[in-house]
Amino acid sequence: MGYRIVSDSSCNLPESMIDEFGIHIFPLTFMVDDVQYQSYLKGHKTNLKQFYTMMREGKVITTSLPNLIEAKEALEEILRAGDDVLYIGFSSGLSGTYEAISLMMQTLADEYPDRTLKAVDTLAASAGEGLLVWHAAQMKDNGATLDEVHGWLMDNRLHLAHWFTVDDLMFLFRGGRVSRTSAWAGTMLNIKPVMHVDDEGHLIPLEKVRGRKKSLNALVDHMAQTANAPVADQTVFITHGDCLEDAEYLAAQVRERFGVTDIMINYVDPVIGAHSGPGTMALFFLASER
Repeated sequence: MGYRIVSDSSCNLPESMIDEFGIHIFPLTFMVDDVQYQSYLKGHKTNLKQFYTMMREGKVITTSLPNLIEAKEALEEILRAGDDVLYIGFSSGLSGTYEAISLMMQTLADEYPDRTLKAVDTLAASAGEGLLVWHAAQMKDNGATLDEVHGWLMDNRLHLAHWFTVDDLMFLFRGGRVSRTSAWAGTMLNIKPVMHVDDEGHLIPLEKVRGRKKSLNALVDHMAQTANAPVADQTVFITHGDCLEDAEYLAAQVRERFGVTDIMINYVDPVIGAHSGPGTMALFFLASER
């Protein structure tokens, strides 16, 4: 008897990594001009560059939870096969996904009393969630039990640091994250917010800097303040909203300042990107505190 790691598409892991570790992904849903899409489907590569092009063209984008009927069917298939389930989910501070899936798992636990189902609210977003999933998958491959992985996640989820910045405040305004006045004033003054995800799993602005390059450097500065040592031994994740050149600049700064060699770069998925917009940049690592 084994167990399967299950997560959702907001973890922002590349399809190749998801396939390598055999992780089951619940695709969150987004709508573009009333046409429904899902941001990860098994066997289908999502064209994220096209998604951000649609955002730049002013398409109306809304987001919603995974298809819960399909999620229940997927979980039951795993349970019927004789495997237990460890669900590692998107922050409850940003989405109702974790609550919906964990409630479903409680019901399934009664229907499958011989199986173990455990859920972890990562209180994390984007590749912050994904980095926790990656560590869990590494532990599983090295023989860790479901209980051991679950315990590690609960002990370390508040040591997963997220540092974000965006290039266009108007997308945060449309997503309800900043006021219209702040968005317009910031745009006029070339102000870039530096944000993080706090211990409750909310995206919180912490400071403002003037200029894109300074905002990228600020992410690395925060890493210098809290990253767990030895920093060079860490695996670091970077996600971006269709701004690969900036992501590569950020990765180069991390390599130069800390000697990190293992860096994964990927797109911010549509469900998160719909609120943060093109030009979003995020840096994730293990730290003494968020």
